[in-house]
Amino acid sequence: MKDKMTPLERAKAIAKGERADRLPCNPNVANGVARIYGCKISEFNSSARTIAAAQIASYRRFGYDGVRIFTDLFAWAEAMGAKVYFPEDNTADLAAPALDDIAKSDSLVPADPYKDGRLSVHIEAMKYLVDELGTEVPCAGGMVGPFTNAFFLLGIKKMSKLFFTNPEVVHRACQVSLETCLRYAQAIIDAGLTPTISEPMSSCTVVGPKHFREFAEPYLKKLVQYITAQGKPVTMHICGKTEKIWEDIVAMGVAGFSVDNVVDLQKCKEQIGDRVKILGHVDPSAVMYAGSPADVREAVFKCVQQAWDAPKGYVIMSGCSLPVETPLGNIEAMMEAAREIGYPIDPEKLNKMLSSC
Repeated sequence: MKDKMTPLERAKAIAKGERADRLPCNPNVANGVARIYGCKISEFNSSARTIAAAQIASYRRFGYDGVRIFTDLFAWAEAMGAKVYFPEDNTADLAAPALDDIAKSDSLVPADPYKDGRLSVHIEAMKYLVDELGTEVPCAGGMVGPFTNAFFLLGIKKMSKLFFTNPEVVHRACQVSLETCLRYAQAIIDAGLTPTISEPMSSCTVVGPKHFREFAEPYLKKLVQYITAQGKPVTMHICGKTEKIWEDIVAMGVAGFSVDNVVDLQKCKEQIGDRVKILGHVDPSAVMYAGSPADVREAVFKCVQQAWDAPKGYVIMSGCSLPVETPLGNIEAMMEAAREIGYPIDPEKLNKMLSSC
């Protein structure tokens, strides 16, 4: 099956309540785009053209509804002094936090997105991306939120202890991270793209709602408000369990909320779907990576059945970034399932499709 509309045409039609060819669908291929383009992931670290070209190649292959420049969680902390490990052909990982001594927290300064670390490479890649695809598909610049970045400045294990022993240092790290995030968000906007936020360490699987509200929410809210004040809608992803902070997320003013596959999608729709667009949440590991195309098809049908009628809209999406080696046939199966369902949704047709799986 082939799409009859571009992603931007589709989004505009659905927003107006008009007929479209299908629901928006975004498998979140992430660094798996290297497999499609035929390069090594390590090439992303120094070549803006390669990052953009890989994203463009993947979009052309599958036709999904959003492209994003984002390589790993650590580029912002690295630009502020953290050490990052770069495998030759896999996603980067944190090697050491920016601070080896908490007493040096006053030495933390915001990063300059045009000069520090790999941030300038990403910004240059955004310009190539929007020049090529900006008239047909939403283009985004991804970034981590200030709370998550603070973990990589102070150290993941150490920061959790500092909640109790030295909260002032945690606030200091979050504040300087926020300043970096604000600068980077502005650079994304200036490049003609829309910022998206990943905040994995805000998950209730990692920290309780009390500490989220004390240390994460104030800074994350300022970032969201800054972006929306520039006329850009914010989509946010938080991994793991998030039910206990759904109302907090909505109150920040995000336009879209991407949920992990461990979340009850229907409950999410029922509780907050009248105030925020819901994105999710096909299992990226058990289904997209380890499952068959038939498994993917069934999972897409189930997600759509649970959330298609969310008042603020619904986007078919994987629950998180796909593993690098996700079979390309499974990505295609997700897109084909979305095309098969069509739009507007016919609940009776959808039920028959699901029962046939």
